Amino acid sequence: MNRYYVLLIGILLSSCGTQSFDTKEEMWSYLRDADHGYLQEKNVNNYDFSLLYKPTDLLVLQELGELKDQEKVTVLREKYSKYLYFTLSMSRNNKELLSTTPRNRQEFGRMVNELAFGMDKKVHVFTQKKDTLALLDYVYPRMYGMSKATTMLFVYPRDQKYLKGEYLNLTIGDLGTYTGEVKFKIPTKLLKNEPKLNFK
Repeated sequence: MNRYYVLLIGILLSSCGTQSFDTKEEMWSYLRDADHGYLQEKNVNNYDFSLLYKPTDLLVLQELGELKDQEKVTVLREKYSKYLYFTLSMSRNNKELLSTTPRNRQEFGRMVNELAFGMDKKVHVFTQKKDTLALLDYVYPRMYGMSKATTMLFVYPRDQKYLKGEYLNLTIGDLGTYTGEVKFKIPTKLLKNEPKLNFK
């Protein structure tokens, strides 16, 4: 009887285990498969919105480069694991917002200013109990019409008190797209058991 329970516990633990990958290509393939929950997509008023959670190890790899030093990996994991990283992409007809949304120079200037400096007032992350996570930073790279989407990286604190519920909410206010508020639900279990890279 005891053996049975030990075996059952082992099976349960392995089924709930963290996914690990040998290459970043394998991890990206896993993340971009919507069935796994790390990528969510919505189309509202002909605008495409996609939200992707970016695991710690992708940030580690980005800074690590070709050097696979285990001690450095440990240091970088400690550094980046304190935060949650979300990539938000917005487009219309496979083009950036600035290429499709503003109807005149004034609207173009207003949208540029909002994307570059005002997204802290437009994008919000909060818990089921309405506790708001402070936006620590966001990155908006200007692509000057050369990209298929307006893509931004948002950084929030990984405070365990915010991960106690079943999910976090991420909302995007209207940016002149007449889409209203767009909302995503992010299951916290995905953030707690995020995939890892096998650094060798």
